[in-house]
Amino acid sequence: MLLVRPGRFGLSQNSREGRLRPADLARLEEAPREPGAGRADWRTLAGGGIMAAQALALLREVSRLEAPLEELRALQSLLQSVPLSELREQAAELRLGPLFSLLNENHREQTTLCVSILERLLQALEPVHVARNLRVDLQRGLTHPNDSVKILTLSQVGRIVENSDAVTEILNNAELLKQIVYCIGGENLSVAKTAIKSLSRISLTQAGLEALFESNLLDDLKSVMKTNDIVRYRVYELIVEISSVSPESLNCCTTSGLVTQLLRELTGEDVLVRATCIEMVTSLACTHHGRQYLAQEGVIDQISNIIVGADADPFSSFYLPGFVKFFGNLAIMDSPQQICERYPIFMEKVFEMTESQDPTMIGVAVDTIGILGSNVEGKQVLQKTGTRFERLLMKIGYQAKNASTELKIRCLDALSSLFYLPPEQQTDDLLRMTESWFSSLSRDPLELFRGISNQPFPELHCAALKVFTAIANQPWAQKLMFNSPGFVEYVMDRSVEHDKASKDAKYELVKALANSKTIAEIFGNPNYLRLRTYLSEGPYYVKPISTTAVEGAE
Repeated sequence: MLLVRPGRFGLSQNSREGRLRPADLARLEEAPREPGAGRADWRTLAGGGIMAAQALALLREVSRLEAPLEELRALQSLLQSVPLSELREQAAELRLGPLFSLLNENHREQTTLCVSILERLLQALEPVHVARNLRVDLQRGLTHPNDSVKILTLSQVGRIVENSDAVTEILNNAELLKQIVYCIGGENLSVAKTAIKSLSRISLTQAGLEALFESNLLDDLKSVMKTNDIVRYRVYELIVEISSVSPESLNCCTTSGLVTQLLRELTGEDVLVRATCIEMVTSLACTHHGRQYLAQEGVIDQISNIIVGADADPFSSFYLPGFVKFFGNLAIMDSPQQICERYPIFMEKVFEMTESQDPTMIGVAVDTIGILGSNVEGKQVLQKTGTRFERLLMKIGYQAKNASTELKIRCLDALSSLFYLPPEQQTDDLLRMTESWFSSLSRDPLELFRGISNQPFPELHCAALKVFTAIANQPWAQKLMFNSPGFVEYVMDRSVEHDKASKDAKYELVKALANSKTIAEIFGNPNYLRLRTYLSEGPYYVKPISTTAVEGAE
């Protein structure tokens, strides 16, 4: 290790005061070393701003050398220890041009080092400074053959578009915007996703919308779409993201013709394309203005008609799950009763899918039932189907016990959603309904879920506890639990849960029970107090083990 004492080796007065000049680094490099010491270790001089000065000196050294590999390694290592606050204080002195120039050389390690160094140093610069002073470097970075350079550049574009003062610099740079658009067409998914995110953020302003849709950039977007199917879907993803922001954004996207093109593909003959497009249209339907547009354009009716004709289509299994999910989401966001009454084929298909031998179809049907039954109106719609729904519950109970682990968890999650009733909605009719549903699952539903929770799979254990938690604040369920041999002890036993997720899930169950107004009366005061104690001790409490010391023992 290099030992340095003030006043030795010709160090300047500044260095002795804690400020190291670049010239001092050269003197230190030539200074005598301990036996066996190598090149100077800059980190041994750490203290009050010195490391930032060292970084600047190394940066200058890099700029004047033709092959500064060793200096780049030293700079990368040093920057890991320099606080960002110190680098920001030196921001005016940071000259990053040479580092960007080194990226242009075909040297893998050099490029990797430069990217790592630039990632750190650029954080010290304000987005406005980056946008104004490094615009040429940003443009070159977006066309660089190395994807890590593109991601570095796009991350800076991301910082710029998040800054209201800096984003205008991007909007006024047509060439840079064009390069961002063409990044969507690259093979690297991370590059494409980052480009989509940046363009989506740019479109949040009216100026951004105009830059994207009222200029040559729209032609570039359409040109990129022609690359291949995957890239075309990426552009659709961008268009849906932008359309979802506001009615004005949707209007810009529809005027461009790209939304119409997406909807044409959705209702076209290619079943694989349908399956992909329905996911994006479902995202658009998550907004009120998006649903209004789809209804006005007759798209919802068209989707319903395709479901009606699905029985005659041998390839319907490719797109049917997505179409059913679409209506499930539509129902819960608008009105379950109105959607189910207007599009009866939706509920009919859900019931049919539960009879399927295909686990994918069963899983989608179960998920949809869970979504539909997550609010009271949806529960009442399901209740109106009478014995048909009771038979469906029996099938879900069977799948929860016998299906694959993944499908079991989906069944348990759906049941949690179906059975939960907030205290303010616990009317006598609704409580009778959930009790009736619960008893339809199997001969002894409580034991069914206890059996599932005892299986050695944390995900299943948590999902079963979630079902118990959903019914824990309902008096009929509390009576079942209290009268089930060993159930109260099972709830209180902390030794059953071994991982954090399971401990958290058990704690939620205890909390739901302890906070219920009827629990003291049904469980009795002693058990109620035990629940309150569990609650106050928290989810991760471990009971101390007392030991007795014996005099004279080793």
